[in-house]
Amino acid sequence: MASMGGIQENEDEKLILSLPKEKPWAQPYDLYLFQNFWCPGIHIQAVNRFQKYFEAVKDSDVVVASFPKSGTIWIKALTFSIANHHRFPSLENHPLLTTNPHELVPFLEFSFGGNIQDQILHLSNMTEPRIFGTHTPFTSLPKSIKESNCKLVYICRDPFDNFVSAWNYFNKVKPMSLPALTMEEAFEKYCNGIMDYGPWWSHMLGYWNESIANPNKVLFLKYEDLKEDTNFHVKRIAEFLGCPFTQKEESSGVIQSIIKLCSFENMKDLEVNKSGKIGRGGIEKKDFFRKGEKGDWVNYFTPSMQEKLSAIVEEKLSGSGLSFKKCS
Repeated sequence: MASMGGIQENEDEKLILSLPKEKPWAQPYDLYLFQNFWCPGIHIQAVNRFQKYFEAVKDSDVVVASFPKSGTIWIKALTFSIANHHRFPSLENHPLLTTNPHELVPFLEFSFGGNIQDQILHLSNMTEPRIFGTHTPFTSLPKSIKESNCKLVYICRDPFDNFVSAWNYFNKVKPMSLPALTMEEAFEKYCNGIMDYGPWWSHMLGYWNESIANPNKVLFLKYEDLKEDTNFHVKRIAEFLGCPFTQKEESSGVIQSIIKLCSFENMKDLEVNKSGKIGRGGIEKKDFFRKGEKGDWVNYFTPSMQEKLSAIVEEKLSGSGLSFKKCS
C-alpha cells in the first residue's frame, strides 16, 4: 500500500503538471500559476501542506506576511522584539544577537516537511506568542488563520524599489550554472506580475483590502513609512499586538533600543548574519542584506521604465485607496 506521503506527492505532481508555467528569475525551478499566484514549483507542496495541516491556530499567534523583497527580515526582527519585549527586557542577551530573524520567525510554508505529526507537535510546543512568517497571498492562507483571532502584520514596498531589490537578490542567489537575468528581462516579468508569489499588485491588495475590512486582524505597513518614522510604527505594532509599551518603558528607552537592535546597519553587522546558510535552498545569510534604502530605484530606472511602471501602478491600484509616494 502506498504511504500517505507518497500519495500526497503523486497528487502534487499531477497538480503541478496541470498548471500554466513561466520561467523564474534566474532560478532552477519553474513558476506555476497556483491559486491565482505564481508559486515556485518547489514550494507548491509546502503551501499545500501548510493550508491542509495548520489547523491548531492560537489566538495569541502572530503571522508576519510580506511580498518577497519588501523588508521581510526587518519586519520579522521588529515584530519578534516587540511581541517579546517583556520576555527579553535586556537587549544584551537578545536572541537576535545570535539567531537570524528567519530562524526566530520561521516561514509557515516550510513548517510541514518530513513527518507531519512531528511537525504539528513541534509547533504546538513552541513558546507563545508563536510568531511565523509567510509569503502566501491572503486569499490562499488556510481558513484556520482567516477565521481565528490571530494577528497578521503585513509589509509591502514601493513597487519601484521592490523590483530593484528583487532583481539584485535573485541574481545574487542564483546557481553558478545559470546566467544572470538582465534588468530588461526581469522588468518585463515584473510588469506582467511574474515573480515568486506575484502578481505583486494582487498580493498587496489582498492584505490591503482585509486590513480595511478587518483592522483588528490585519495591520498593513509600508516599508517607506516604517523607514520614515520607525518610532511611531513600532508603537503602533505593539498596540496592535496587544502589548503596548508603558510610559516607563518609553522613557527608559526600550523603543529606541529595539529600533537600534533591528536596524539594517546593526543586523547586517552581526556575526550571525555575516556567515552561514539558511533555508531549504541554502541561501547565504549575508545575501539577505543589501542596502536597506528607499528611493534606490532612481539609480536604475530609465525614463521609459519609470513611465511604464507608473502606469501599471496607477492601473492596478486604482480605486483601492492604496498608493505610494514618489521617491524622486
